[in-house]
Amino acid sequence: MTDFTSLGTGELAAKLGIVVTEHTAARTSGTMPVAGNRQPFGLLHGGASAVLAETLGSVHAALVAPAGRMAVGTDLNCTHHRAMSTGTVFGVSTPAHIGRAVASFEIVISDENHRRICTARLTCAYIDAGRARPAPAPPTG
Repeated sequence: MTDFTSLGTGELAAKLGIVVTEHTAARTSGTMPVAGNRQPFGLLHGGASAVLAETLGSVHAALVAPAGRMAVGTDLNCTHHRAMSTGTVFGVSTPAHIGRAVASFEIVISDENHRRICTARLTCAYIDAGRARPAPAPPTG
């Protein structure tokens, strides 16, 4: 099982303030602040919700990946149900299908009152872990 505490969730998730709070084979969850992730009209940006969904689903896919395989996202679908302008959103990923080559997850994003903000579905393909390349070093200066 991958240790996401030491691995982290990637540069974009860090910039958006995403924190993975739980990661098990049955459920992966996390949070993201609305502040700093708003579009010009002051509402939570739909793209930020998509990043939260893909982050949680990808962590989930990696946790349940077959030995020697790694997960790569192939399809993300998001339906936005209601707007938010303040607070924190909470995301929960649950498996819809876990196979040898493909896995799909439903990610529900809610507000503090458990009202659904966004429903997403992420599909990941499992590829040979040997095909992975390290991320490039960040630019200096």
